[in-house]
Amino acid sequence: MATQQSTIDFLLEQLNNSLNIRYRKMFGEYAIYCAEKVVALVCDDKLFLKPTALGRKLIPNIEEAPPYPGAKPYFYISADLWEDSDWLSNLISKTAGELPPPKPKKRKKQHL
Repeated sequence: MATQQSTIDFLLEQLNNSLNIRYRKMFGEYAIYCAEKVVALVCDDKLFLKPTALGRKLIPNIEEAPPYPGAKPYFYISADLWEDSDWLSNLISKTAGELPPPKPKKRKKQHL
């Protein structure tokens, strides 16, 4: 089951506009970016946050689960926690702050 656009729309409405949030659709699911870092995945209408030390402290009753088969465990953020816009925005911001910057993409060589 793929994630519905309405789920992404709701999550984006909940997040603070100053966070530089964007999303990208991939294989029917979504990656959530904050400050150009992938901080979360939305799969089957469920939010999975990349694990960080600070995230572990901020999430009550933490549950870990893979967002898709074969993936490493992420922090599962249940839908009832999405309602607290300030908490969710803070969690996303703090997670982005702990993640390393994205690796620069290699330029493809042009063939003549």
